[in-house]
Order: sequence, then structure tokens, then C-alpha cells
Amino acid sequence: MAGNVREVNDASFETEVINSDKPVMVDFWATWCGPCKMIAPHVQAVADEYAGRAVVAKVDVDANKQWAIKYGIQSIPTLLFFKGGKLVDRLVGGNVDRKALQDKINALL
Repeated sequence: MAGNVREVNDASFETEVINSDKPVMVDFWATWCGPCKMIAPHVQAVADEYAGRAVVAKVDVDANKQWAIKYGIQSIPTLLFFKGGKLVDRLVGGNVDRKALQDKINALL
């Protein structure tokens, strides 16, 4: 992962996401997923823009299934939004632009 995007796995999810003192956006994705690649620049841009105010993380669902199963991820990309360790919102699908991500994070700040 580049820049301010954190790569999170099954072992680090609780520490990085659930126990974060900042709002967190988690992108559940896979390397073979075309729509995941389409939104990746938006995820990266938001991570850079909100660095220090929010956490942006990515979870590869092929290598890390535990949390994807727990949160019922059935389609990728799926973006989950957490505040205070609680799931508060989600976006599903590749038809997501930077403004949609910004709006979701701004609602949590």
C-alpha cells in the first residue's frame, strides 16, 4: 500500500480499525477486482487528504477472510466506515467517486 493507506490483515484489524481513536474507512478489495482498481486512486487521495484526522485502510479479502465474513462482505469493493470501533456506514460497488468518500468521512469527523 502506498502513502497514507494502511494495509490491514486479519491479525491487525482489531488494533488498526476497531481500537482506532480516529474514524476509519476500510476498503475490502482483491487484486483481480477491476472495480477495486477503479476506485483505488480515490481511496489513495482521500487517505492523503485526511491523514492525521482519519485512518484509511485496505483489506485483501483473498488473503484475509475473517473480518470480511464478520461484516458480511459479499461484493467487492465494499467500503466500511467505523467510528469509535463501531460500523456506522458502508458503500458497495465500484461506482464511487472521491466526493462520496469525502462526504462519508466528513460525517464522522
